[in-house]
Amino acid sequence: MKKLINEVSAVVPDMLDGLAALNPGLSLLQGGTIIVRADAETAARRAEVALISGGGSGHEPAHAGYVGPGMLSAAVAGEVFTSPSTDAVLDAIRAVAGPAGVLLIVKNYTGDRFNFGLAAELARAEGIAVEMVIVADDVALSAAGEHAGRRGLAGTVLVHKIAGAAAAEGRPLDEVAQAAREAAAMLGTMGVALTPCTVPAAGKAGFALADDEIEWGLGIHGEPGVERGALEPADAIVARLLTRILDDLALPAGERVALLVNNLGGTPQSELNIVAASALRFLAARSIDVQRAWAGTFLSALEMAGVSLTLLRLDDQRLARLDAAAHTSAWPALSGRVAQASVKAVPAAPRDSSGARLARESALRHVIEAVCACLIEAEAVLTEMDQRVGDGDLGISLARGARGILHDIDSYPSAAAPGAVLRALSATVRRVVGGTSGPLYAVLLLRAGSVLDPSSEAADAKGWADAFSAGVAALMELGGAHPGDRTMVDALLPAVDALRAALAQSADTDAALRAAVDAATAGAVQTASMSPRLGRSSYVGKRALGFEDPGAHAVGLWLAAIRGALRGDA
Repeated sequence: MKKLINEVSAVVPDMLDGLAALNPGLSLLQGGTIIVRADAETAARRAEVALISGGGSGHEPAHAGYVGPGMLSAAVAGEVFTSPSTDAVLDAIRAVAGPAGVLLIVKNYTGDRFNFGLAAELARAEGIAVEMVIVADDVALSAAGEHAGRRGLAGTVLVHKIAGAAAAEGRPLDEVAQAAREAAAMLGTMGVALTPCTVPAAGKAGFALADDEIEWGLGIHGEPGVERGALEPADAIVARLLTRILDDLALPAGERVALLVNNLGGTPQSELNIVAASALRFLAARSIDVQRAWAGTFLSALEMAGVSLTLLRLDDQRLARLDAAAHTSAWPALSGRVAQASVKAVPAAPRDSSGARLARESALRHVIEAVCACLIEAEAVLTEMDQRVGDGDLGISLARGARGILHDIDSYPSAAAPGAVLRALSATVRRVVGGTSGPLYAVLLLRAGSVLDPSSEAADAKGWADAFSAGVAALMELGGAHPGDRTMVDALLPAVDALRAALAQSADTDAALRAAVDAATAGAVQTASMSPRLGRSSYVGKRALGFEDPGAHAVGLWLAAIRGALRGDA
């Protein structure tokens, strides 16, 4: 187990200590497990209903992240995935209760219901008005199944928001509780996990998933879901989750909803955005009116990778309360309004106007297609090599460029204008390949294309060698690399020198290319003993020693593909 903690027993107080230190509007109640609004006494004197939620820790930012004006008055944190004690809940009630009373918002887990429920009874015995609302938004479990009831999931955060707004309006306890109950009844949530999570006290994951497996309908305590299945594309996962929620809520076309895309803990924002876009498309196709939507980490399960989707049926009042101001560390500052994506056309680049296009039977096209096939085939090998010494994206980038070229190749100029063909190749590469490789290969092709005479029927071997040499020079100018820096220059420059030397000695084209391939291959092998000064390996230092530079290795591969295509190899 690798976690940034001190002692397992101190995870919760240490975490809340940091949260309170970073948020002047929060106070940490003595004992270290209860966060309260710093202005709780002022709110109580205004006769504002106090809202308390909580439960086991490990769901951050829930629930302490929602303490603040417009949402919760206090949050009670238990140990990781463990309900807080009755006395802790009672302490929180006493700390924030005023004449308007207290509403407890509780997720439907047995320990939470028992401890919050008993604390409510004890508080009532002390003369404090207390109501309790249970949230059970998990549609993965049947409403009447043989279980402890549907669990409370990420939809609980929307109940916090709506009840908090009602309390801020000065509504009495019964009305605030009713607003919370109605919101809870209009919720549906279902999640899917790509990985398990590890409770610090346990020291190991709660379950195991193969690389190609996912867990459907799980809760938020690291427990397995209701079904295990194969990994599917995001669109398919979203469709299954939303279909279950729509069916459970019986949402007809035209219904207004809010959508919550919730990170279970270990999902990058890029994937959340993919899921959000997919969800909005799915709901639009079914004429569901998404009036508010958010994607982020709202109620997690430690570091579990995965998402949950929540739909809340809206009326005018619930919508207004979602829009009401709230000042907390975790509720998003964005309004949640859904924009229609604005896609503008990119201005077209100048194109060859001759009308002639690269013929399928031309030798130049055959060479280009052979290089592309080579790079696509080498994607996995180059990726694995790059993972050892860099960021692992080289194979992916070069294969992406190759696929982009194959997609555009029918639009390239005729082989009678080889310089124009190289410039067209450069345009494709710089459009579809980012990172370091994209601009370096693009400038190589661009400079080489400018050297070839566009009016000649076909450049001879010496003309191509001069163009190759100029392209490598441009690459070195842009990248700043020199021989010995452990980059692809250590393969390119020997290849250029070998090619030109062989042609100067009247070698035929195939022999000259063989010399270039051999020189590039030898140069790439030598990079394994070079200390990296530039390029992908410079960040890993001596750990790169013993491994060939993948960029240099790729040069030998595509030069060999050029030679093979010109030789007529199958």
